[in-house]
This record gives sequence, C-alpha cells and structure tokens, in this order.
Amino acid sequence: MNAQPQKVAVITGASQGIGAGLVTAYRKLGYSVVATSRSIAESDDPGVLTVQGDISDRATAERVITEGVARFGRIDTLINNAGVFIAKPFTDYTEEDYDTVLGLNLAGFFRISQLAIPHMLEQGGGHIVQITTSLVDHANSNVPSVLASLTKGGLQSATKSLAIEYAGRGIRSNAVALGTIKTPMHPESTHETLAAMHPVGRMGEVSDIADAVVYLENAPFVTGEILHVDGGQSAGH
Repeated sequence: MNAQPQKVAVITGASQGIGAGLVTAYRKLGYSVVATSRSIAESDDPGVLTVQGDISDRATAERVITEGVARFGRIDTLINNAGVFIAKPFTDYTEEDYDTVLGLNLAGFFRISQLAIPHMLEQGGGHIVQITTSLVDHANSNVPSVLASLTKGGLQSATKSLAIEYAGRGIRSNAVALGTIKTPMHPESTHETLAAMHPVGRMGEVSDIADAVVYLENAPFVTGEILHVDGGQSAGH
C-alpha cells in the first residue's frame, strides 16, 4: 500500500512568537512547513522551507506558494498569522499607519489565500486559518484600536464567507481570535498590566494558540468558526 504524501502547511509571520510556535506544532503533526516572514532565517530542518519577504507584497506571496509547491509538491493548510497591531487614538493614525495595517492584515491575507486555494482544490481539500483579535468582539476603552478592528474584523467576516463558498469543495476556513499573548512584542515590564486585562488573570502563552490551531486542524466538521482564545475577554469583564 502506498504511504500518504506528507501534508504541507504554509505559515506567515513565522520567524518568532506565535508563528514560530506554529511551525514547531505543525512539524510535530508530521507536516512539512513553508515558513515566511521579512526576517526569517534559513532552517536546518529539511522539512522546513523558509522564504523571506513582506507578505503584503504580491511578489512575496507568489514566491512562497511557488517555492513551496516546487519543494514539497502540494499545499494543505495556510495559516494567515502575519499581522501588525498599532494602538492609537483614532484621529492620531497616519496615512502610513493605515497603509501598513491594511497591507499586512488584509492584503497579505487576500493575496496568499488566492494563490493557495487552487492548489488545495487540485487535491480535493485544505484548511485556511486566520489569526485575529478578540478586540473585534469587545472594544476596550483602554486599548484604542480602530485599525485592528477594521482589518481583523474584516478577516473574521471573510473567514465565514470563505467557509461557505468552499464548504462543498473540501476547504475549511476558521479563525482564532486572540487575547494578549506573551510574545517578543510585549516587554516583560507590561506583563502584569496585560495579565489583569483578562478575566482568567493571565496572559496567553504561544502554546495556547498553537493548541487551538491544532484542534481546528484536526476538526473536520468545524468550519466558519471564530475560536476565541482570549482568557474570557470576549465573554465579558
């Protein structure tokens, strides 16, 4: 009997924090991984292909998919993890802020997803996961974040739309909506304050997010789901 071909996951924003945790999690699942970010270093793991570049640039998205298929022959899962968060009062946002946030959070998702889906359809199915923020569902007066809500809220709606459009063709689409996670983005001096913003009294760990994504990967009856991994924030405070 022929062995099943090894599945392949594409992970954006993969050089540190949640993205790096997801690379490790998918390797543990037995997947080959195409990992991309602006600053990602080469990997000595033959099951990991790294591609440097800005995911808001279509040329990067094209390279990631083309090189991934050339190396591993297929694409089964796409994790749209790359993103940027800029918290400012609404009228303080600059044109540059707007372009940066829309470029990474929306254009990056749009371009690479468009390029990955035809490969998923070719093999009869696949899975797309967006990483969003639970601030979309509970605005917080202490965290002015209209650009995050504008873009990540769009991703959550797109997640459901993709799920329905492709439900009959074997492609699932889900999202994980985060609370505040311990990553290099947050200096240790801020951890106590950030922990207090969650009803459970702590920040999330990268492993909390990786576990949630792995759950979705192994849940064939789940699509169109926005899974809140936010220490209870979206439920109330």
